Amino acid sequence: MERLKNMGLKRCFFLMSVLCLATALLLTLGVYLLCGRIADRYPQGGLAIDSDGVVTKLDDPDRNEQRMLELLDGIRLFSAVLLPAGGLGVAGILFYRLKLKAPIEILKMGTERIQNHDLDFSMPEASEDELGKLCAAFEIMREELLRTNGELWQQAEERKRLNAAFAHDLRNPVTVLKGSIKLMKSGKADEHTLERMERYVMRVEQYVEAMSSVQRLEQIQVRICDTDVFVLREELEETARMLAPGLHLILSVPDFGMVRMDHGIFLTVAENLIGNAGRFACRKLEIDLTLAEHILCLTVADDGPGFPPELVKGGPKPFGKMEENAEHFGMGLYSSSLLCLKHGGKLCLENRPAGGAAATVFFEIK
Repeated sequence: MERLKNMGLKRCFFLMSVLCLATALLLTLGVYLLCGRIADRYPQGGLAIDSDGVVTKLDDPDRNEQRMLELLDGIRLFSAVLLPAGGLGVAGILFYRLKLKAPIEILKMGTERIQNHDLDFSMPEASEDELGKLCAAFEIMREELLRTNGELWQQAEERKRLNAAFAHDLRNPVTVLKGSIKLMKSGKADEHTLERMERYVMRVEQYVEAMSSVQRLEQIQVRICDTDVFVLREELEETARMLAPGLHLILSVPDFGMVRMDHGIFLTVAENLIGNAGRFACRKLEIDLTLAEHILCLTVADDGPGFPPELVKGGPKPFGKMEENAEHFGMGLYSSSLLCLKHGGKLCLENRPAGGAAATVFFEIK
């Protein structure tokens, strides 16, 4: 039965039809022989000629016996028609119950739940035939819809947090500018008022540019390509030399051949992490690249003061500055986190027990 369940639809229907039809023909033959034996018990009438040429008249059946003989002939006739047709009908019923019923119910259930915007279910395995493969493809589609909806929801939440952080951080510059304008209108402005206004206008421009850069990151499409690890090693070394000059570099990149990933996203994230570590490192910078179970792991560590506890606990936030520097709004780590999510990975921050900070990014490798 299990073999029939996993057999192809055409082959299974043909085999079941042949088996049921053969069974029906055997039953028809049995009915024909049985009716013949019963008919032999009744007088048939007519003449009988023996081997000596003597002609003997046989007894004619009476009315009841004649009715029985006609009934037996009718049974043989109808069995020759009805039993094969019934065999084909039984084959169709068995084929439906064995091959079609379960997959159709599974697909119907999945369709109804998706129509009700419910993706929190799984499609059970039906069989290994064409309909079973269709159910498996339906399950893949459900998982993709669930993943896409999760990404859209996450992007919407990130957009809300980004807008809230932008509005919160923009409040102070706007307040200062409004106060400076009031001072100028009242004639109480001094020589520092214009300088202060110019400084805060530049700060607002930097906020707007940071917002625009995040929106551009959200529109980036992941483009997978083959990349040689040797090329990644050279780029990491060159980036560290450019963004963290004067630091002792410890670079560990084993030779594990080619990887399939978005080269541009990897390089952008690496530049953000190396640049961030280079600003806080005292003497050395450590870069470690590993590959395990289709996950590419990049760790950038420094010997600086470490991350603030709230940053390690809550993760990077938009406009969450690690230092009072107007040129940096904490967007490097935040944008790196967004890019990692796009590549099916994540960003983890920690402070090492021996001192210093370590940022680790995980990329899903195809």
